[in-house]
Amino acid sequence: MLPLALLHTAAGHPMLVELKSGETFNGHLVNCDNWMNLTLREVIQTSPDGDKFWRLPECYIRGNTIKYLNVPEEIVDMVKEEESRQRQMNNRGGRGGAGRGQYNNRGGNRGRGQNRGRGGSNSNNNNKNSSTSGGNIVIGARGGNQH
Repeated sequence: MLPLALLHTAAGHPMLVELKSGETFNGHLVNCDNWMNLTLREVIQTSPDGDKFWRLPECYIRGNTIKYLNVPEEIVDMVKEEESRQRQMNNRGGRGGAGRGQYNNRGGNRGRGQNRGRGGSNSNNNNKNSSTSGGNIVIGARGGNQH
């Protein structure tokens, strides 16, 4: 789960923001950007000592001053559900039709596919020791098939 996905989902919900200076801001998230700059509404600001409070109609918080964010647990659950929904949509194949390289067997085994790496063979059956599981090839950091 990415922090920005969590923040985009949290829009409109209450949250607590603590700054590196120790100040805290309690309010409803209006907006966030890619630098984690936040806009909050109906904010209660607390001093670092915790002895002074201010009520603000709206405030802008620069992302690099944020120490941590506290969001409701329901937001985390919403993000997890959305991610699982997106994974299911991605597994369906998208725009219909066959997967990459499977259009009526055109193209064959040309290009950068299996058994075409350094020192490999062009024949499909010569490399019987390549580690495959379920159609996946395990590739090491150096680029060859792992044995």
